[in-house]
Amino acid sequence: MASALRQAASPNAGFPNGYFGHCHEVSHGRSFAVMYDDTTDNSSPPVYGQPPPRYQEPPGMEPNTCQRLKKFLAPLGVALLLFVKFFGKIKFLILPLLKFLPVVFKTGGTMLLSIAGYAMVWGVWFALGFVLLIFVHECGHLLAAKRIGLKVGVPVFIPFMGAVIALKEAPRNAWIEAQVGIGGPVLGTLGAAVCESIFQLTGNFLFRALAHVGFMLNLFNLAPISPLDGGRVVTALSPWLWLVGVGVVAVMLFNYPNFLLLLVLLFSLPRLFSLFRSKTEAERRYFEVTPAQRWFMAALYFGLVVFLVWGMEATYVAPRAGSGM
Repeated sequence: MASALRQAASPNAGFPNGYFGHCHEVSHGRSFAVMYDDTTDNSSPPVYGQPPPRYQEPPGMEPNTCQRLKKFLAPLGVALLLFVKFFGKIKFLILPLLKFLPVVFKTGGTMLLSIAGYAMVWGVWFALGFVLLIFVHECGHLLAAKRIGLKVGVPVFIPFMGAVIALKEAPRNAWIEAQVGIGGPVLGTLGAAVCESIFQLTGNFLFRALAHVGFMLNLFNLAPISPLDGGRVVTALSPWLWLVGVGVVAVMLFNYPNFLLLLVLLFSLPRLFSLFRSKTEAERRYFEVTPAQRWFMAALYFGLVVFLVWGMEATYVAPRAGSGM
């Protein structure tokens, strides 16, 4: 009985454990009960690091397609504006480079193709030297044409056939044509001589081989038959020398059957046939050169032929026994 009375007198009587508290409001002199939850299990530690709730646009406030497009294009527009301002300051440097790109792709690209083709037969280093010798030869034509004032294209390489430079305007007479024609063999012969000089200094037979091939390449180009350089040169001497060139190439083709020689022979036929038909007044004037011009070109042409024959003999290296060559 006593215990029952004590429980009834207890402040928490009639309330579950932990659900009753009390406080006194001192200013008013009365007390009142405060309910609070003290049953939470505080034995487990609190959880930290949970991401905050994501913000979501209220319904109907999502950006439309136009707004999204503006948001995407705005940074691009700023970047483009900065580029235009920067380009305006350096355009004097970029524009010449852009004009030079066709030269790089035409000449440089075809050079790389030729080097790759020749490398499969002769190896990389000889192929590189051989293509550079052809490039030097073509630069001779280019410089001669520029000196005279002719408009020409850039050198374009054709694997296993050499290289060509297209004339954008025809020579006005045989004297101009002969100057452009002799420019390639003159500079090409100088390039072959440089290779021989390097061999003399280093003893590297790669350069002797390049010198020998360079002399032979330029000598072949001096054959008096169009479209070879020699065919252009002898227009200032006598077009009838084309018959000699046809005979030389025909003998070479008989002894050393070659597709390139056959092409040269076929391309020579139009000019060869022109020897035997009547010519207009303009065609006759085309071949008129002064005696001084004719003698100068003859000395340069035949002197170069003699030097190239000597160069080939001087740089010839006999195959070693057992080399299979």
